[in-house]
Amino acid sequence: MFVSPRLADSQAYAHLFGLYLGDGHLNTAARGPQLAFHFDAIYPQLIAEADASIKAVAGRSPQYYTREGWRVTILKLAWKGWPALFPQHGPGRKHERPIVLEPWQQRIVDRHPEAFLLGLVQSDGCRTINRFTTALPSGRVAEYAYPRYFFSNESADIRGLFCQTCERLGVRWTQSNRRNISVAHRDSVAILDAFIGPKR
Repeated sequence: MFVSPRLADSQAYAHLFGLYLGDGHLNTAARGPQLAFHFDAIYPQLIAEADASIKAVAGRSPQYYTREGWRVTILKLAWKGWPALFPQHGPGRKHERPIVLEPWQQRIVDRHPEAFLLGLVQSDGCRTINRFTTALPSGRVAEYAYPRYFFSNESADIRGLFCQTCERLGVRWTQSNRRNISVAHRDSVAILDAFIGPKR
């Protein structure tokens, strides 16, 4: 029977798990299983938070890489503990296989829903400003703007995890198309703003 791994920082794991489900890759390197993330280099705070969560979970810092001509920062860390922490790993792309949480993972997500959502949005989501204009009875054209969040993922299972966790926090969501989840209700945006906010 599989026994849940010991974690010194379950909140950091919840964040890292969200990042992994969104855009993380676990592959085999010469030094063992390697976890890798590709981040837009214009978000140094996001990269620093990912670095901190990797270090808190694995006990060591990732290596940094860049690609010439690309605006990307790659974080990689080879460690034998990754497969036990991310049992969702498997051949092919995530949306081509079922993504089901182990009971111990679900307990961590339930304990730290904010950290889990932060990781998901940092990897596969965004906070945007929706702008629109409308003609008033007076004939004047008024412009309005309001913030909203989007989460986009090809995997229905991962989208489901995002939606379930939002509901746990009282966040209202709608499915804007096959792969996109939208959070636009003012109170719900305020809830997410308290711990996510714009990428930096």
